[in-house]
Amino acid sequence: MDWAPIRMTYHVRTYAFGERLIPDMLGKQGVPEGVVAETWEISDQKDARATITNGPFAGRLLHDVVAEHPDEIVGAGWRGPHFPILDKFLDASHLLPVHLHADDETARVMHGEPNGKTEAWHILYAAPDATILAGIRPGFSHDDLRQAFLDQDYDRVMFRYPIAAGDTVYVPGGILHAFGPDTLIFEVQQTSDLGQSVMPTDLHGNRLSDEQWRANIDATLAELNTDYLPKPNPGLDKPLRDPDSRITVGCAGPYFVLERWRLRAPYHDPADPWRFLTLSNVGDPATIAWSGGEETLGRAESVLLPAAIGEVTVSPTGESADLIACYLPDLVRDIVEPLRAANHSEEAIRALGEVSL
Repeated sequence: MDWAPIRMTYHVRTYAFGERLIPDMLGKQGVPEGVVAETWEISDQKDARATITNGPFAGRLLHDVVAEHPDEIVGAGWRGPHFPILDKFLDASHLLPVHLHADDETARVMHGEPNGKTEAWHILYAAPDATILAGIRPGFSHDDLRQAFLDQDYDRVMFRYPIAAGDTVYVPGGILHAFGPDTLIFEVQQTSDLGQSVMPTDLHGNRLSDEQWRANIDATLAELNTDYLPKPNPGLDKPLRDPDSRITVGCAGPYFVLERWRLRAPYHDPADPWRFLTLSNVGDPATIAWSGGEETLGRAESVLLPAAIGEVTVSPTGESADLIACYLPDLVRDIVEPLRAANHSEEAIRALGEVSL
């Protein structure tokens, strides 16, 4: 089979924290009227599985095609219950709920799910007062935390950091977090929708009963991890032959890598049968060329480049292209070695997420 870029439907979430930043600021076309809090660009989550819209698999679920062709789509030797990452645009016009997602062990033991949800946020836009809440300050018992959550005094027990466009925040499963307001992000995560919140309202802004609120707080405390403190990170540049282009590694860990590609010349991504690549365009239209053809990726569009596609060339159609690339890494080959070659310190490489040196 001649493999080509795979396009798919996206799923819209209308949570109360969102407004219209995704169509109005990012420029995404075809979204419905009203709140567009999230668009799930690449998704095999069981409640929101994407349908492929082009090529020989048009009309079929991404899930089914991945199950039939795991080596060719995800990478040689890969096996799993679903496509391993979920990409989304997220509008935090209002503060997100203070919440966490299960880690892998919690997902398996407490929820009967194959994996948890480590995630990362790449900041596309943030107002001057935008911040994140991430991680628990040391020295607090569960009773202390419970009371702080009931008082809705999150700063008493959590760290708060300012954020700016270009920052990336890596958030492992089990870490309590929130961000906003007036923030637009790209998020990559493990394929999961498990979550626990300490807020008195649900995701659609409906007030919970006191009994349900307290039960949610207790469930959150049962899944809480405190062994990682997320912080905004401007990322590290990889070495490139073209001095006018930049590839910045925003985060890295065992589940995914997120890179920002700012290209002013064609970039050749070599054939790599061990990994797929997702591309989400946050700038002007870009051209994707491979041995079987060429097509344009428009603003705020996303595409999956299967592992078997071979060498791909991504080019600006105008002066520059601006894309976000995600993939499952070989951390040594894809991250540690090139960043060491660019003379980045061991400490800076470790700060990208969960990178062992």
